[in-house]
Amino acid sequence: MQDSPKKYDKHLRIDKYLWVVRLAKTRSLATALISKNKVLCNDLPVKPSKEIKAGDILKIQKSNAWFSFNVIALTDRRIGAPSVANYLQDITPEEERNKWFKYLDAQKAYQQYGTGKPTKKDRRDLSQFKEGDVYFDSEE
Repeated sequence: MQDSPKKYDKHLRIDKYLWVVRLAKTRSLATALISKNKVLCNDLPVKPSKEIKAGDILKIQKSNAWFSFNVIALTDRRIGAPSVANYLQDITPEEERNKWFKYLDAQKAYQQYGTGKPTKKDRRDLSQFKEGDVYFDSEE
């Protein structure tokens, strides 16, 4: 058995490649992205079974921005995050990155502090108050 992932000289399914290079958390999520036309290969919509090769340009839509990647090499095994640069090159234009950052800032504006899920401390305080374990100082 080899320690490093086996590099392919031929073709690999696009859904598997997205999972292998950590652009999708699971292979089924990669398939769902492709089915929703959020992935383009060489500016064309693809099916999950589309075979890609080194040199192809992948575009992936994340909210309102399109991220572009150049396929450098293929492998059939999922690789660690530090090794992704050996298989994939990020060529996303700066204007698309700015769109993404503006989207993230807009999302932060929707959720004010204290309006989301309670923290662990908030839950403890609430349960302590409900159970009557809180002792108030009497003002007598």
